[in-house]
Amino acid sequence: MGKDIRLQKVLADCGIASRRKAEEMIQEGRVRVNGVTARIGDKVDSKKDKISVDGKPLDTHVRNVYIMLHKPRGYITTMSDEMNRKCVAELVQDIPERVYPVGRLDRESEGLLLMTNDGEFSNAIMHPSLHIPKVYRVTVRPSITEDQLTQMSIGMMIDGRMTAPAGVNVLSQEKGRVVLEIILHEGRNRQIRKMCEQLGLEVARLKRVAIGPLKLGMLQPGKWRALTPEEVKRLMAGVKADKQAKIQKRERAEGEGSGALHYSSAGQRKTRGQNARTYRRGR
Repeated sequence: MGKDIRLQKVLADCGIASRRKAEEMIQEGRVRVNGVTARIGDKVDSKKDKISVDGKPLDTHVRNVYIMLHKPRGYITTMSDEMNRKCVAELVQDIPERVYPVGRLDRESEGLLLMTNDGEFSNAIMHPSLHIPKVYRVTVRPSITEDQLTQMSIGMMIDGRMTAPAGVNVLSQEKGRVVLEIILHEGRNRQIRKMCEQLGLEVARLKRVAIGPLKLGMLQPGKWRALTPEEVKRLMAGVKADKQAKIQKRERAEGEGSGALHYSSAGQRKTRGQNARTYRRGR
């Protein structure tokens, strides 16, 4: 970090909050720069300016930390809780830097949870327009039909919106229980549980086992490990590839929609596709 960086980015990069939340903190007058209450749009030199949040000095010389945590059941994905419930913060107390969760797993779900103090990384992974695949192992009761599998795969109406198509595979099946592998490409709140509830299925266990190229592996519940530089690069490479694919798809759609109108010699308005079909029929 250096000169002329937006204040909310500095706060996010230091792990104080997401960039959007940091903007709210600035608007609420909770952030000061060199003793003066900050405003949205302020830029700072993180090496020289003195920044404080809620009266506490901010250390802007913080190394970026990226970890994966095996969140156990019974923990909520937050750094504090007014109801004194168990939080994932308790599991990473030995990390000197202040890290926060990237995305969520609900209280009764378990598995791979990313945590970081890098706001740029967090925003990239969580951005709703990017669909990094997340893999879940889900045990449902009592059984499942082909029709139910199909509905989950092609999309369902949840909270007034259709879900994106999902990958659904049966891993094992025995009397009274089925273990599924479900691959989601969107991050909607409690999506798998809501889909199963709508289909009349009971979720007995829900475990996230992978995010993009990262796999939970043999990491034990309640334990964490640092991501390797290569793992961080692979995650970000996946984000960039998805973003580039969407740009190309949008450009193709715009190209097909614009400049595609032609007029035949008879003065009839046609699209390129219509002209091509007419030509083929004429042959």
